[in-house]
Amino acid sequence: MQMTVLAISLVVMAALAWAFVAAVRASGSDEVSTGVETQRNRLIALLTVVGVIVSIASLRPWPHAVSAAPAAVINVSGGQWYWDIDAQDVPLHQPVAFNVHTVDVTHGFGVVNEAGRMLFQTQAIPGYANRVDYTFDTPGTYRVVCLEYCGVAHHDMITEFTVAAE
Repeated sequence: MQMTVLAISLVVMAALAWAFVAAVRASGSDEVSTGVETQRNRLIALLTVVGVIVSIASLRPWPHAVSAAPAAVINVSGGQWYWDIDAQDVPLHQPVAFNVHTVDVTHGFGVVNEAGRMLFQTQAIPGYANRVDYTFDTPGTYRVVCLEYCGVAHHDMITEFTVAAE
């Protein structure tokens, strides 16, 4: 996908540069000196090269690359005021897919590491399942918290799972 986006960007950029050059040449008068026209062509070429470099540099670390097939699929169900996770042991250094849904009201599914840092989150919405893919790099105990106020016991809607090498 990334290479397709890069190729399309480069083709569109080349087409726009060609159209710009054609428009500039068509609008030129007979009074334009050869030196000014040469400078204009160099500027257009320079801007095109800079555009290509910026496109390649910005698309190379593509943030939305398709991840590998998950090593584990974990189903998570939220309800007032609990999380039901079908796996308590999660593999280390392998992609994990969390399928998150709720049986009652909207909840915010958030995973926090031992230092209290939020790693990822998604909404648990009635009648819909959200999927979050994540690869854990550090073994330990991770907490699942609710990030959407869901009633009087919202603050107690916490559970844990363990990440360890298989």
